Amino acid sequence: MTHSKPTGKPLTTQVREALDAVAEPARARAMQAYMKSAMPYFGISTVPRRAALKSVFAGIDWPDSAAWQADVLALWRGATHREERYAAIELAAVKSGRRFQRIDALPMYEEMIVTGAWWDYVDSIASHRVGPIVASHPREMKPLMRQWSRCDDLWKRRTSILCQLSSKKATDLTLLYDCIEPSLGEKEFFLRKAIGWALRQYAWSDAEEIIRYVKEKGDRLSPLSKKEALKNIAAS
Repeated sequence: MTHSKPTGKPLTTQVREALDAVAEPARARAMQAYMKSAMPYFGISTVPRRAALKSVFAGIDWPDSAAWQADVLALWRGATHREERYAAIELAAVKSGRRFQRIDALPMYEEMIVTGAWWDYVDSIASHRVGPIVASHPREMKPLMRQWSRCDDLWKRRTSILCQLSSKKATDLTLLYDCIEPSLGEKEFFLRKAIGWALRQYAWSDAEEIIRYVKEKGDRLSPLSKKEALKNIAAS
């Protein structure tokens, strides 16, 4: 049974009603087209969406990780509009759920990555949900990210490359390079872009290292990956 607020309504119902109250149908079709989404939108941009969800999520708590995951997955699986899945990603990060950001949460995030299968979901989960678990559980997570980097699922591979986006100087370069390596020869845009983005992000901490890496890899790095990796270095 999933958690519900004192209103007695299931959390999924409360979220849907809160989003429906601020929906902008005139914007919905354009948002859906931009994201190439089969799932429709309510037409709500980020700021009003988060404002609408704030009151729904206020004071929410769970007795254990299983209850927390049940609520997140109920929202995710039951979504009829894309904003409900954004809400599930945000629910996973509310303050009272931070203590559950452990290795046992990974199967939930893996399901969201594989079934979401698009950058707007995956990039947020990779950098803000999976990444902190990699940092707090390195012994278990680093071998797993290396496995993901070689698997057949595009979005798990992208996650392995992007999971350290927020790590700055604490980035494990060996892990980053190991996760990039299996995708160096791939023509898939979302992998090439992820490689460049991850390298560009670390360049803020050590530009010389990224210049060295790009030179070392030479033509193994796609033009897109090189351009993205060096973008901020060239601009500085």
